[in-house]
Amino acid sequence: MIDAHHHIWRRKDLPWLRGPEQPRIFGPYAAIRRDYPIDEYLADIAESGIERSVYVQANWAKADFGNEVAWVQSIADSHGWPNAIVGYADMCSVEADLQLQGLARYPLMRGIRQQLHWHTNPAYRFAAREDLPADPVLKQNVARLADYGWSFDLQVFASQMAFAAELAESCPDVTMILQHAGMLEDLSEDGMALWKTGMERLAGLPNVVVKLSAFGTFIHRNDAEFIGRMICDTVEMFGADRCMFGSNFPIEKLWTSFEDLISAFRQQTEYLTAAERNAIFRETAAGVYRPAS
Repeated sequence: MIDAHHHIWRRKDLPWLRGPEQPRIFGPYAAIRRDYPIDEYLADIAESGIERSVYVQANWAKADFGNEVAWVQSIADSHGWPNAIVGYADMCSVEADLQLQGLARYPLMRGIRQQLHWHTNPAYRFAAREDLPADPVLKQNVARLADYGWSFDLQVFASQMAFAAELAESCPDVTMILQHAGMLEDLSEDGMALWKTGMERLAGLPNVVVKLSAFGTFIHRNDAEFIGRMICDTVEMFGADRCMFGSNFPIEKLWTSFEDLISAFRQQTEYLTAAERNAIFRETAAGVYRPAS
């Protein structure tokens, strides 16, 4: 099994873990306002069957994007984990290519994540504006990832999925990885309909795959029934061969253990074929992120 999305961190390097606790999309986070080192992550996954993992950038200070990847690469060099790295670069900057060139020196680099999610609720807002995924400079820079063989971890809300589709269409040679199955936060009938419409449009684009992760973000619990609903709907639209499991640890550690999380995912994928489960838990992530052995 491959964990396609986790973080490790040092508290001193994360502005959002320093100073007073601020409102966050995942709620109160006192329990993780501390170091989350690789040894703790490895202990968390010890009985899970995870064999390889992908580190996804954890919002260090923007100017330290290179130091973040350098540090994670050093952890991998000394521990053998993680097995692939998704870093950060400012894809809205005219200097983005210089940033990418700097990151290319690290052998585990496999992609870039710049969180583009915008919401009317300020507590859920990360990006400066709703239509940022369609920004011409960003589209041009994301297209350059094809030259490095890197993917783009695309993080948007349902209301932004039309803009996200425009980005994906403009970069056909870049694999787009839709984070957290589109970050469904409105479970009303209208909210579900908006999410499904956006997901269906993205599913029509062959370069978009989906990360099945962070399903506790807005409900603040490990809910097997909700996980199953999200898996079923997403697999129906994208197919299992375009879906991958991600733990989002240690964020999900706020309300569950790794054992209980993976147990819920296994339980809720029992209806799928062995080949489909293998795609979700291994092959899709292996193909996209090419994690080192």
